[in-house]
Amino acid sequence: MGRRPAPLAEASRAALLRPRLGRQRSRRQRSRRRQRSRDRCPIETSTDQARSRGGSRLALWLATAGPAGYAPVAPGTFGSAAGVLAYLPLSGLAPPLYGITVTGLLALGVWASDAAERSFGTKDDGRIVIDEVVGQLLTLAPLVFLAAPGRRRGALWLAAGFVLFRLFDIWKPGPVAWGERFPGGAGVMMDDVLAGLLAALVLGSLYVAATAFGLSR
Repeated sequence: MGRRPAPLAEASRAALLRPRLGRQRSRRQRSRRRQRSRDRCPIETSTDQARSRGGSRLALWLATAGPAGYAPVAPGTFGSAAGVLAYLPLSGLAPPLYGITVTGLLALGVWASDAAERSFGTKDDGRIVIDEVVGQLLTLAPLVFLAAPGRRRGALWLAAGFVLFRLFDIWKPGPVAWGERFPGGAGVMMDDVLAGLLAALVLGSLYVAATAFGLSR
């Protein structure tokens, strides 16, 4: 018969095994927590991704003004035309409300342009035309502020505003070119905002002069 281990030896062995058993138990608990976390993650991630895709689609739709930005030629011109079309229903607003609406669209345009640049992978991608829409709305603002409601949609003045904005947007004199230095969506929008303001100044001056000579229609 073999000798039974001394009580002291058994106690020493148990003392050595206890920390090891504790570490194993702790590892099993951490493993179960990680597994529960992984089980929850797909639901949370898919929800976040769905929200991200929805926001990205909205940003792209706004940045490209729907189909205008995908025009095969001169998307900026199509964006300006979309601005004229947007002006038609907005021209009936009171001047302060028109200003608030255009300012809100400008803020949305900065957000959408920034998101679209990341999506397209190109700075100020040609498909981004929300800047032309806002610039055109700014150009036509003098008609809302100076003309009677029934005279805000005169074809001659709409055409003049369209041509003036395209001229300043393409020419980019002084401050207009400077506006492109801003980073991200602000840089996309700012040059067209400045072009729209300069064009508005010219259009407003022409309207005042035409009114003084009784030529406004």
